[in-house]
Amino acid sequence: MTRAERREEWRARVAAFRASGQSMRAWCEAQGVKLHQLQYWLPRVAPVEPPATRSAPWLPLAVQDQESPLGDNKLLVRVGPAVIEVQPGFDPGLLTAVVKALRALC
Repeated sequence: MTRAERREEWRARVAAFRASGQSMRAWCEAQGVKLHQLQYWLPRVAPVEPPATRSAPWLPLAVQDQESPLGDNKLLVRVGPAVIEVQPGFDPGLLTAVVKALRALC
C-alpha cells in the first residue's frame, strides 16, 4: 500500500470515528483497530480546529426535577444510559467527576 493510499484509508477511518459518536476505545474495539493507531492518525488526517471554534461532542443529557413523597427535592441527571440522582447538599466536584467518567465510557 502506498503512503497516499494509507493516508486516504485513515482519512476515511477518522471520519467514520468522528461520525460514530463513540469513545476512541469503543470505536477501535468495534473496528478491530489498535487505539494507538487512531491516536497517531487523528491529528495527521483531520486537523484540529482552534478551541474557539471547535464543537465538543455532546452526549444527550436529560435533567428532571422530582419531588419525593417526603417533600425532598432531588434532581435526576441522565448521561447516556446512566441515571444520577442528586439530592440537596451534594458535592459539585463529585458530580462533575462522575459525569466525566460516564462520558468517557459512552
